[in-house]
Amino acid sequence: MAYATSRAGRVTMLGLRGIPNIQGGVERHVEILSRELTRLGWHITVIGRRQYMREKSKATWNGIALVPLWSPRRMALEAAVHTFVGVLYAAVHRPDVLHIHAIGPSLMVPLARLLGLKVVVTHHGFDYDRQKWGPLAKRLLKLGEALGMKFANGRIAVAGGVARAMEERYGVPVNFVPNGVEIHTAESTGNALDRFGLSGQSYVLTVARLVPEKRQTDLIDAFARLNTGDRKLVVVGGSEFETPYSRQVKEMAGKVPGVIMTGFQTGSDLAALFSNAALFVLPSSHEGMPIALLEALGNGLPVLASDIPANLEVGLAAEDYFPLGDVEALAAAIRRKLAEPSSPEEKRRKAEQIESQYGWPSIAERTAVVYRAVLT
Repeated sequence: MAYATSRAGRVTMLGLRGIPNIQGGVERHVEILSRELTRLGWHITVIGRRQYMREKSKATWNGIALVPLWSPRRMALEAAVHTFVGVLYAAVHRPDVLHIHAIGPSLMVPLARLLGLKVVVTHHGFDYDRQKWGPLAKRLLKLGEALGMKFANGRIAVAGGVARAMEERYGVPVNFVPNGVEIHTAESTGNALDRFGLSGQSYVLTVARLVPEKRQTDLIDAFARLNTGDRKLVVVGGSEFETPYSRQVKEMAGKVPGVIMTGFQTGSDLAALFSNAALFVLPSSHEGMPIALLEALGNGLPVLASDIPANLEVGLAAEDYFPLGDVEALAAAIRRKLAEPSSPEEKRRKAEQIESQYGWPSIAERTAVVYRAVLT
C-alpha cells in the first residue's frame, strides 16, 4: 500500500485506557489509527492508564510511544483524573496536536487550550445515553461534549449522525471520519475454538464489553427460546469492574445450555472466533460507530443488529435489523438466519465492500487532514 506524503508532526492521544490489546471501542480505534498514522510519518504518543497497560513505564510498541500514567481505580473518577494528569503531561512535552478521544475526557479541553495546546477532539458517541451512568455523570458528560465542541481546534465524529447533531447543536464544523475495520482472516479453527469446544459454523457470536447498553441479556434470552440442536452462543467480552449487570449476564449464561462466556479475547483468538462463526449479533441500545459489527461484516458473516441509529447508519439490508429489546423478534431472526447460510461468494463480496468503505489507511489519511488544518 502506498501512502501519500504529508507534513507530519507529533501527536499525543489521550482519553483511553491504553494500547495494545485492551478491551474497548475507543482503545481499538486508537490502536489501529496510531499505527496507520505512524506509517504516514506522524510521531504518535499514546497516554494510557497504568493499571490497564502491559508496560508500567514508558515503552515503544510498533513505533508508537506508550506513556502509562496513574489514575484512580474508581469508575466515576478514573477517566476524569487521568485526563487531567495527561493534559499536564502534554503541556510539559508540547506535542503539535493533543488528540482527546470521547466526550468525558473532553471536559479538559479548555484546560489544554489555556496551557497553549492545539486540541483535536473525537466524538465517539453519545456516552450520556449509556445505562450505567447516573444523573450527575450524564450532566458531566453533556458538559464535556459542549466544552469539547466549543473549545477544540478541530473536531471529528465517528458517525455521520453525530457529526450533523454536533454542527446543529453547537454551530461548529465537525469532520465525519468513521471507525475502520481490520480483518485478520483465520481459516483454521485454531486454539481458541479448541479451547472452548467449538467447531466452524456451529455458533452464534457477539463481541462487546459486559455493560448494560450492550444487552447481552436480550441475546441470551432469545437464544434460550431456540431449538438450536448443537448450536452454541459465544459471548466474547469482559468487564473492568464487577457490576450487577456483569453478574446478571454470567448467571443467565450459566442457566442456558450452549452459552459460552469466553471473557475478553484479542489477536488471533478473536480472529478465529469471528471467521468461523455462523452468525454475528449486536443487540445493543447504544453505539457510536460499531467496530465489532464492521469486523463481522469484514469477515463476511451474516449479521443481525438492533435498529438503533448508529447501527442503521451502517446501511445493512432491512432483514439484518431487529427491533431493539424485542426478544421474540430477535429469536425469530436468529432462527431464520441460521436456516439460510450465506454462500462463500456472498461472504467474499460483503467483506470486500466493507473493507473498501472502512479501510484504516484511508481513515488515517482523513484524520491527518484534520491535523494539518489545525497546524496551519
